[in-house]
Amino acid sequence: MAKLQRILVILGHPDAESLCAGMAHAYADGARHAGAEVRFLDVGQLAFDPLFQGYGAAQPLEPDLAAAQADIAWAGHLVWVYPIWLGAMPALLKGFIDRAFVPGYAFKYRTGSSLWDKLLSGRSAELLVTMDSPPWYFRFVTRMPGHHQMKKAILEFCGIRPVRVHSFGPVRGASRERLAQWVEAARQLGARQARRAAQPGHGVAPGVPSAATASSAKR
Repeated sequence: MAKLQRILVILGHPDAESLCAGMAHAYADGARHAGAEVRFLDVGQLAFDPLFQGYGAAQPLEPDLAAAQADIAWAGHLVWVYPIWLGAMPALLKGFIDRAFVPGYAFKYRTGSSLWDKLLSGRSAELLVTMDSPPWYFRFVTRMPGHHQMKKAILEFCGIRPVRVHSFGPVRGASRERLAQWVEAARQLGARQARRAAQPGHGVAPGVPSAATASSAKR
């Protein structure tokens, strides 16, 4: 019997009324209506100190961060929705990751070795990333620093794979019709992810990445 996929949608834009927020809620709705179990995490609504003091500092987790870690552990598929600002994710989202993806939870260095254990293995991820520059410019001119950071240096470092990236832009100057199309595309991605996971042979984790849209690319 196929099991329901557990999907956690993480909104990384500080503005709850942003395009990213609309896309995140649309993805969650699409996945939920297609049969997935969905939880929603709005980083901008969490109460925590985003300034990481370093691995040697005593910095206990706030209740909201502990709850976020529990949601990530629960999920088989993580969906991150956020904008690119000056080449990378917003500082608030980076602060959340710095505080939540700590040694002993997300990874663990091995004693006497340069290798590490990837403690979040068994999960897949999907990134819905908006930007003011055209996605082709971000890819070929600036070389996608934000995508590489999130995919390679953060998620895959902790064992989360595969990671699929969907780029949406340019947002600046986009028509209302174009913005609505992106929100609907997010809804369809959520529904497709839930349906693919519900097929025989697919369980809760890892999730099955959805097919790329015209504005997305597998990195």
